[in-house]
Amino acid sequence: MRIAVSGAHGTGKSTLIADLARNLPGYAVAEESYHALMAEGHVFAALPSRDDYELMLERSCLTLITNDSPNLLLDRCPADYLGYLVASPGPLSEVLDRWFERVAEAMRTLDLVIFVPIEHPERIDPSVFERPRLRRRADDALREIVVEDTWGFIPDAIEVSGTTDERVSQVLTRFARGAASR
Repeated sequence: MRIAVSGAHGTGKSTLIADLARNLPGYAVAEESYHALMAEGHVFAALPSRDDYELMLERSCLTLITNDSPNLLLDRCPADYLGYLVASPGPLSEVLDRWFERVAEAMRTLDLVIFVPIEHPERIDPSVFERPRLRRRADDALREIVVEDTWGFIPDAIEVSGTTDERVSQVLTRFARGAASR
């Protein structure tokens, strides 16, 4: 299965990916676009711009479309970057005109998207995050995009919550059902 983990920053996505990789031997882990671009020398402002989010969106689409691994864990997916663009100030219609079809094509390569929401109470002190309102808006946008499948391009989704172990268990249970149906 090709699985993406989606959510606002600071929700535990990377921790979940690492735990899933330990539990799913043989799965490749695709690095988050932000980190991949930084490793290539791209310098992001402390607070990414809309152009930065579009660059990350482009990389995320490219990763999904060109990576032919049947067993893949992806830290963030194109839906994440669309969520941040929805949450950021500025016109959305131009972004959707440019990206919707490409995002839909990339998302069709996934079997499951795991949504990691901001939980209440939060696991991390929210005062450590820059732009906490953007984080909340991104969480709301991602819930609509991923869980509610507002735009109709999410193949299958699960929302996880609880401790790290509980989240892993929820995913592995869904994974077992998905693998059995293949």
